Amino acid sequence: MYNSMKTLNNTEEKWYNYLYYTDNVSVNIERVDSVSNITGREALAYTLRTLELLKSSLTNDTIEYHYVEETLKWSEVSKGGTVKDREEWIRRGYLLDIHNIASADIYTNDNKDLKEKEELNIVRTLIKTHGMIGQCLRGEVPVCDNRELLQLVPVLGKEKMQTILHSLNYCIVAAVDEELWMKIGGRVIERIDRILNNDFSELEAEERVKALLPSLRTVNDDLVTFFERELFPKYELWYFEAALSDFSGEQILTIMKTIAKCCEKEEVSYITFKPLADSLYYDYEGKKHINVYKKRIIEKYLRDSSTENVELIVSFVGRAAYVDIRFSKVCEKLIEFCVEAERSGLLTFEKSITVLYDMFGFRRDEFDRMNNEDKYLQTMNDTKESTKNSIVNYAVGDCIVDVGSGGGVLLDLLEQTFPEKIIIGTDISENVIEVLQRKKENEGHHWYVRKHNFVDGIFTDGTDNVDTIIFSSIIHEIFSYTETEDGRFNIISVEKALQNAYNSLSKGGRIVIRDGIKTPSEAEDIKVTFANESGIDFFENYVRDFKGLKDIEDKRIKVDKEKLVVSGCANYIREFLYTYTWGRESYAHEVQEQFGYFTLEEFCSFFEKMGANIIVAKEFLEPGYREHLSELVALDPPVFPNSNCIVVVEKR
Repeated sequence: MYNSMKTLNNTEEKWYNYLYYTDNVSVNIERVDSVSNITGREALAYTLRTLELLKSSLTNDTIEYHYVEETLKWSEVSKGGTVKDREEWIRRGYLLDIHNIASADIYTNDNKDLKEKEELNIVRTLIKTHGMIGQCLRGEVPVCDNRELLQLVPVLGKEKMQTILHSLNYCIVAAVDEELWMKIGGRVIERIDRILNNDFSELEAEERVKALLPSLRTVNDDLVTFFERELFPKYELWYFEAALSDFSGEQILTIMKTIAKCCEKEEVSYITFKPLADSLYYDYEGKKHINVYKKRIIEKYLRDSSTENVELIVSFVGRAAYVDIRFSKVCEKLIEFCVEAERSGLLTFEKSITVLYDMFGFRRDEFDRMNNEDKYLQTMNDTKESTKNSIVNYAVGDCIVDVGSGGGVLLDLLEQTFPEKIIIGTDISENVIEVLQRKKENEGHHWYVRKHNFVDGIFTDGTDNVDTIIFSSIIHEIFSYTETEDGRFNIISVEKALQNAYNSLSKGGRIVIRDGIKTPSEAEDIKVTFANESGIDFFENYVRDFKGLKDIEDKRIKVDKEKLVVSGCANYIREFLYTYTWGRESYAHEVQEQFGYFTLEEFCSFFEKMGANIIVAKEFLEPGYREHLSELVALDPPVFPNSNCIVVVEKR
């Protein structure tokens, strides 16, 4: 590989100096796993990779090799340069963020004394059009933007042009990811050959929209029509997927209508979303994540453009429009605070930022997670070693309602198992409903979602034939979070929810429950020995913060710090271990929940009084739970009490 430490001062190696001696950071956020690992040398590293790949692509003593090498050397230079260089390029009117054109301009200016003017024109054209084939396949630019390449065919001949373009595009794509080349290389070669045969047929509008946003499984007609009429004939769309892939089709349509209106009276050929893409991401647990706080505020703005503290900004430089979202200084600081507070996962922070969440409409109820929402929902719906899969087998009838659908895993499972049935997911959280709506749209599901709380009433929604209602790990949340006259952790909330669910069923319909189970009061006390001191600290925080098990006055809690031992009644220790298993990050949420609220006998008694037929009533220890705990604690007695139950009842 090229020696990155050698000093190159002659004009022939200016490209290297531009990329090496620079403080400018220009990287496609799509291509990095961690924002904090961005160094500013990405453009140089990428260029060196392309040059290394060239060695295996062409023989180095050919004219084709020479042209591809010069093109690769100069294709990224607009991403580099010193402050003085970049000020001069901007003064000259170079569009630095449209880097193929800007790099071609820089190459032309720096090599204007080149005696071989034909070579200057060839390399300039190749730089200007480099990467354009891939952008066509991604829907960002029209195929006709490559028409300039045909001017080189009479100069070099069709065969040489084909060799150059095949090699050049291989190096450009494979330097990003060799697997990407394996995936799209055939389409790239096909497109090159069609261009050299003067075939500039474009993608259909719908196909191009899908290429722009591959995360959308389906695109609606309004979106396609707008892009076809207002955007594709006029503009190239740079960094589009990087900035907008996490938004729904409806939200994207709103954004693009605003941008198009701003561009109406301007001489614009390029719309770049790079400023927006760069501002939307940050690191969480060492990995790049979208800043969900910013995203939620943007979504609120898209619903109501009068929202304060945020504005969609379109600025213009030459023929380029730059898209970004501007937040007020106060808003930026609050977002920063929310990120750090949520990362900490401590209950004290949870309490302190609730007011801020409410200000932005973040925490519309106690079920919302923000920073780690995706991780939380994924964890809550992990079915690899769970009994969640089995409960779908108890469903009957044509209409199935999943209560508290969370991340939608059970909805997907129901859809796969019963493709012909009506599947409806409910949740009391507006945020969760929005996430599920996007999932439905992006992945093409046919289930429905509705905001509903069974504590408040029966499920109607125009459906008078609900045959199965499934409560999977959700009743304990109803019990833990519903405020009653006597506060939270009141069994009345559970009884209301189950009675309303029962009243929503058609005759012969079923309620299916998979949830926590309470241990009978006569159970033996449990002693816990922790693997390290942090377990004792965790337990002491839990004793202070947990407000559940109000019906148990004597919890018999004892702590021996020196021996790393705690003990207490079986129900209390079991509830603590559930929270301990989730870990520090989820503590703020889990410490507010009581997992067991009915014993199995109490479940049966409740439904029998209601007049239901009990089909299944069993309790068990969730598979894998004991093994996971063994790394953290030792129990005495060593047999952990049952954690879960499955209860199925039928309406007479």
